[in-house]
Amino acid sequence: MAWLRDVKTYHHPALREVPLHSVMQALSDPCRMAIVHELLQAKGRKLAGNEIRLSISKATRSHHFEVLRAAGLIFTEMDGTKCMTSLRRAELNQRFPGLLKLLGTGERR
Repeated sequence: MAWLRDVKTYHHPALREVPLHSVMQALSDPCRMAIVHELLQAKGRKLAGNEIRLSISKATRSHHFEVLRAAGLIFTEMDGTKCMTSLRRAELNQRFPGLLKLLGTGERR
């Protein structure tokens, strides 16, 4: 089962260690806000990266997902060959009450 060694894993910080300014900095980019809005509209459903509509290269897309992960906003896990991503809703609501509701009221550009 050599393939098990090659399964990509992602680092997800403990949200208690993530300061608000790191979250806000991650959300300052329009592409990252678009990702968060798509995940908000998914209402808890996990999305594959290619399900999120962005007109950017794969490398740039990966970078934006990494920034959101490092800020504690998203959770990514492998499902076969797909990277499935969801918002860390419960943790975010506990750590930063009202943040997701506020983000959900903004218009996507």
